[in-house]
Amino acid sequence: MADHADLDALRSRWTRALEGARGTGGGPDPAPYADDLLRRWSEPQRHYHTLTHLTAVLDHVDVLQEYAADPDVARLAAWFHDAVYLPDRSENEERSARLAERALPEAGVPEAKTAEVARLVRLTVTHDPADDDPDGQVLCDADLAILASPPSGYAAYAAAVREEYHFVPSDAFREGRAAILRELLSLPCLFRTPYAQRHWEATARYNITSELEMLSL
Repeated sequence: MADHADLDALRSRWTRALEGARGTGGGPDPAPYADDLLRRWSEPQRHYHTLTHLTAVLDHVDVLQEYAADPDVARLAAWFHDAVYLPDRSENEERSARLAERALPEAGVPEAKTAEVARLVRLTVTHDPADDDPDGQVLCDADLAILASPPSGYAAYAAAVREEYHFVPSDAFREGRAAILRELLSLPCLFRTPYAQRHWEATARYNITSELEMLSL
């Protein structure tokens, strides 16, 4: 798990986002909700979908926040988007969305914003936001920003993904991973916000192409 300073910083970020989404309504102490989410993101089966990933997505939402309709809703969706994560299950996003639907009203978030957080979490199944969905674009771009890492960072990401799927035989993993990468490359654009398209698109496509070539060796 992250050190105390990192955890305290994350708790502060949670509190700011939650209070921003609550508005003037207020609500119960944010700390227990933060601690539950931090515990979930620290589970031992995680190797990529960890507190490091959560922090990175939150950082990238901050970079892209000018494009969001409601940055705090996008931040809450980042907190919940992989809050439930078991590598051998296919319903993680749905279960994460349902967790948000249970927790956020109790934490004082209005119904409409809770529904929007849950919608955004479910959107991370496809990472295919509509043209008129700025919060979806921000969240999806922030979640996929890892694809535009420097080579060493991308290699560490790919290795961590493989470790999460350690139970999948090598040939089956290579086949499945290659299919995902080819699907990504077939998209007209990986990123939707102008900043991400300008700064991340070319690097991400280079990294994906390189990994695909490695998988075919």
